Amino acid sequence: MAATGSRAGKPRESVWLTERPPVKRKADQPAGLDLDKIVETTVRLLDADGLAKFSMRRLAAALGVTAMSVYWYVDTKDDLLELAIDAVAGEIELPDESDPEKDWRDHLRHLAAEYRKVLVAHRWAPRLLGEYLNVGPRAIAFSNATLRVMRGSGLSPEQISGALGAIFQFVYGFSTVEGLHEQRCRETGKSLDEQFDEVIGAVQGRPEFAETMEMSARSLELRQGVGVREMRERDFAFALDLQIAGIEAMRDRGRKP
Repeated sequence: MAATGSRAGKPRESVWLTERPPVKRKADQPAGLDLDKIVETTVRLLDADGLAKFSMRRLAAALGVTAMSVYWYVDTKDDLLELAIDAVAGEIELPDESDPEKDWRDHLRHLAAEYRKVLVAHRWAPRLLGEYLNVGPRAIAFSNATLRVMRGSGLSPEQISGALGAIFQFVYGFSTVEGLHEQRCRETGKSLDEQFDEVIGAVQGRPEFAETMEMSARSLELRQGVGVREMRERDFAFALDLQIAGIEAMRDRGRKP
């Protein structure tokens, strides 16, 4: 993706940490245009075409305005991408922490599943998460929820950050690969199951894949009639349970005299 001036140069300040004068609408500015509409359209274009094809010119065309009209609301393309990242963070449904029938494990599974859903739905988002501070109000609400939930695990304050890293870096990696895989299938016109069968057919009988296929064959026998999406759901749930079990084990080890 072509870098804008700010991304190619020195590190910049977050759009959330810089004060911008309120927009004063001029008579020749398009009616009905506001920042919310601009960000909503940005997310829609990014979902449809990805980061590589996104530009302020394309955005302006989709809005039916000139590029200069957009710049009344944001200073740079970077600022707009950062606003878009926070917008999709708002799609994460936070758990009801007051529910007496659920504990920190349930809430953590819920947050992990929601985070995964957003990253897969917006396949451009993982790329940008490492480039911006992500300190917008929706991202902070999600972060605060993860901290509150993890505090209920009984880990010490010094351990919470590492535990959250273990959970959500796992979700980030799993979801990024999942989103790219689904994109590749769409581009080739194949379903997930068709693409999986094609790969298995291509490597079957080749000696360098013999060990992998031997282990996979056992797995496939257990998964007969189960599609790739169902396999993936099972794998995600099991991997997440492993992470939570690890947190419990480390917590309990710290409690031993």
